[in-house]
Amino acid sequence: MTVASPPPRGAEPLDEPTENALLGGKVRLLQPAKGYRAGMDAALLAAAVPARPGETVLEAGCGAGAVLTQIAARRPGVTLTGVERDAVVAGLARRNAALNGWSDRMTVIEGDVGRGFKALDLARADWAVSNPPFFDDEGALRAPSPAKRGAWIADDGLAAWTRFLTDGVKDGGRIVIVHRADRLADLLGLLGERCGSFAIRPIQPFVDEPAKRVLIQAVRGGRAPLRLLPALVLHDRSGAKHTAEAEAILTGAAGLDS
Repeated sequence: MTVASPPPRGAEPLDEPTENALLGGKVRLLQPAKGYRAGMDAALLAAAVPARPGETVLEAGCGAGAVLTQIAARRPGVTLTGVERDAVVAGLARRNAALNGWSDRMTVIEGDVGRGFKALDLARADWAVSNPPFFDDEGALRAPSPAKRGAWIADDGLAAWTRFLTDGVKDGGRIVIVHRADRLADLLGLLGERCGSFAIRPIQPFVDEPAKRVLIQAVRGGRAPLRLLPALVLHDRSGAKHTAEAEAILTGAAGLDS
């Protein structure tokens, strides 16, 4: 099987983006009309970062800024930095910072996770967060469209993302990741080289179905026992779009503090 090379990074202009409201209208987000568009995973990740005023948050692979803008809305006084390798998408994230009035505390820089955190010459943050691409091998799934490839395929593997996050957070700082539930063992193994004090929250589509996502929080240098938190169930059989708990998270009325 021949695997196509990735498209040049930032070479393709975006179609005119569409504007969406997040967190019950608290956030305005411009997103590409086609290709990868942020959804539930971004909302869950932002809800799981209880940063305090004066703290700093680093996001690896920030895309158009869906996670950063939601954290900014939830956590006044927090300073945020996003790293995005696609120059055009990084520009869109900057537009979203300005659109919401957060350019003074939300910075987006162009950088490649695969080159490592140290290549960026940034100060380490109190929090490092990410929704890494779900697949390492294009042979494991039907080839995604070029517009979605960067969000689905981790060219340098999941280890590059965990290494970036671990290098990018202070000693005692926290890492938060949302990912596929079937990669939990891999993530614990990779993060466990320098992190501990894990808190894991399963995300189930229905109460009677296995988790498809997990939220993982780890502490750099942490030594506390692993905690398995109560699962978040997204849907029920009542016909409502989301459970009351999930809807409260999506609207910003509740968080997922561990």
